Amino acid sequence: MKQDSTRNSAYTVDCEDYVHVVKFNPFESGDACSLIAYGGNNYVVVGTCRFQEEDAEVEGMQYKTLRTFHHGIRVDAIAWSPETRLDALPPRIRFCTAASDRKLRLYTSDLQDKNEFKTFDGHSDYINDLVFAPKEGQEVASVSDDHTCRVWDLEGNEKAHFVLRSPGMSVCWHPEEPFKLMVAEKNGTIRFYDLVTQQAILSLECEQKPLMSADWCLKNNLKIGAVAGSDWLIWDVTRSSYPQDKRPIHVDRARLFRWSRVNENLFATTGYPGKTNTQLLVHHLGHPQPILTGTAAVGSGLTWHRTLPLCAVGGDHKIFFWVSEM
Repeated sequence: MKQDSTRNSAYTVDCEDYVHVVKFNPFESGDACSLIAYGGNNYVVVGTCRFQEEDAEVEGMQYKTLRTFHHGIRVDAIAWSPETRLDALPPRIRFCTAASDRKLRLYTSDLQDKNEFKTFDGHSDYINDLVFAPKEGQEVASVSDDHTCRVWDLEGNEKAHFVLRSPGMSVCWHPEEPFKLMVAEKNGTIRFYDLVTQQAILSLECEQKPLMSADWCLKNNLKIGAVAGSDWLIWDVTRSSYPQDKRPIHVDRARLFRWSRVNENLFATTGYPGKTNTQLLVHHLGHPQPILTGTAAVGSGLTWHRTLPLCAVGGDHKIFFWVSEM
């Protein structure tokens, strides 16, 4: 494994606008291709990707746009529903967005005539993150600068409402823990809520601020990762409420943290967009230095492929893809 190799992205996809957010579908959709969605200033594009790392007949990468959804306002976050199926007849695409007008929008499409969206109103400030219930997909959770985490049904009714002590930055729902929600706050606290009793049951502390992003490891539900200040931090929830491991990584502030979906020791972080580019770092817990360093022109968003050690970042009229070792 090459240590700290700075390199250009392995693949790029050209987009017609600035890409604010990009998200691989984390769920099995019944098709060999991977679904990816990205959001610009007033639209969401849903497409499929196939990579040579998973299919020897593909040269490099194949990308195809399935549909462009008019959104009318800047897209800030995207969450995929587990109900999305490409092998259904007709196919079903379902995702939810958060926008700069403080509303959530739930889109449902059969990629033909049926294209619907519902608007969820309730947050009084900027929405930072959202996620679908991972099993049935019948609820959506969102966190906001208004110091709340809210859980909605698919009609836009509020099912639960948690008051936070600072802006909510990340919300995660683990498929092995369907009755728990993880909420990360800007003040450096990460709390787990029991959705049955609607009570907080566990909290973790960064001891530093601002916490900008946190993630719950898919491959090991006892592992939590986050970025706060210029550091990444890792917890084992059975051991302590304080991080077991932390390291300064980005010269300026760190912006996003995402675990790989295929390896519990692999994760990626991004720095704040600079004047010209954004740094992407891929880390492996067994290595003292990042195993991959990439840069994207004013990048935003960060997402991992469902089955490959491959991540993507959005940018100026492009999506950049990097492949790392396991």
